[in-house]
Amino acid sequence: MNNNAPAVPLLLTNLSGDVQHRVLSLAQLREHGVPAGRVAARCRPGGPWQQLLPGVYVLHAGPPTSEERLHAVLLYAVRPSADGAKGVPAQTGPQSAQRPSGPQAPTAPPYSAVMITGLAALALHGFSSTPSVPSLTHINVLVPRTRRLRSTGCARIIRAHALPRSEQIDGVPVAPVGRAVADAVAELSDADSVVGLLTEAVRGGHCEPAALVRELNQSGLLVRPHVVDAVDTLLAEGRSLAEGRLYEMVRTYGLPAPVWNVDLRLPGGPHLGGADAYWPEQAVAVELDTRAQRQGGRKGDWSDDDAQWSATVRKREHLERLGITVVHLTPRKLRESMEQQATVVRTALTAADRRDPAAHVVVLPR
Repeated sequence: MNNNAPAVPLLLTNLSGDVQHRVLSLAQLREHGVPAGRVAARCRPGGPWQQLLPGVYVLHAGPPTSEERLHAVLLYAVRPSADGAKGVPAQTGPQSAQRPSGPQAPTAPPYSAVMITGLAALALHGFSSTPSVPSLTHINVLVPRTRRLRSTGCARIIRAHALPRSEQIDGVPVAPVGRAVADAVAELSDADSVVGLLTEAVRGGHCEPAALVRELNQSGLLVRPHVVDAVDTLLAEGRSLAEGRLYEMVRTYGLPAPVWNVDLRLPGGPHLGGADAYWPEQAVAVELDTRAQRQGGRKGDWSDDDAQWSATVRKREHLERLGITVVHLTPRKLRESMEQQATVVRTALTAADRRDPAAHVVVLPR
């Protein structure tokens, strides 16, 4: 027996979550009795271990799995900086949204406030329009802007002034879809690919169009013509889906047929605003909230949410002063609680007999 062989302490066989992925940092190995020299010896050519990223090791030979690459990138992002600065405290409690993957989902390692983002995150969210994790040459990881790390190997560092709330998918902290889409779009140069991501995010119910536009705007991407073109398609897609759900709600829950997509005006007077659905006899209007629409005709000229919401409130108050009931619906409400929204509209229609007669308005096609 060779007593000088760099044996691995038996304690390593009893490690928890990280050893299941066979990925450990140098600091973790030291904590379990493996000195740096022994780690280096086991990572020599032909050795049983390998260094995947600076200070991060895979405890087997051969190509790392996708899961191992993800955890290696996260461990690299939370390791102490070269200047000795420590990572920020681990996310626990309400800061991290949990998405259980099943009754035997592995416990998430205590990563600091970092998360997978970009195409890798979207693949974990289940997007079909993104490459699979094994085919990605690099994995984006979102870190606080104060972290002094460089992109290296398969780890690409993305800095954020304010980190979003992460989700746990199979033990991996992942950026929410809106932020992950924005970080993925930043790497894409053609409109078709961007349209594919945005469309799947909306059609798949992952994210509302307005939320995606906000993320793209905050990331400074709405100055790129191909992104603006893709957003034009997205907004049309989002409104079309919402209108389709509104038609479905009226049909499925037996509401009286309204007139669709109309403008309301006072006789000989000013324009009062549009309605996606209007019941003239009951003076009830339904308006879909698809904010983040373009103002004016210039590319990249996007409305401010607060200003647009204020205009919406003023319009609703004006109509209600004329005796018209305005029911405000969002695409998310129609998608997640259609029956409840149908009840809201039916209640407004039923209550019409108990209200004072509304002012006469002219109804025109929009």
